[in-house]
Amino acid sequence: MFKLFEKSIIKKKIKKAKKNIEMLEKKRARSQAALVTAILSQQTPADDDVEYFNHFTGLIETERNRMHSLMKDLEQL
Repeated sequence: MFKLFEKSIIKKKIKKAKKNIEMLEKKRARSQAALVTAILSQQTPADDDVEYFNHFTGLIETERNRMHSLMKDLEQL
């Protein structure tokens, strides 16, 4: 019975992680568009855009790793 409760908690955490990833990807999209525009127009991207992109990319990777860890935990139950 405890395993069912634990599985439920892990599933909720996975769902929350997926939503967080989607939110972070949306926030990263603005800087991503600015970077692509700069590259296509053969200009140097703004430092702020590069920093913003790298920051959110790091947060996304961290959240994905956390989600994958939760998925492994769920499989082991």
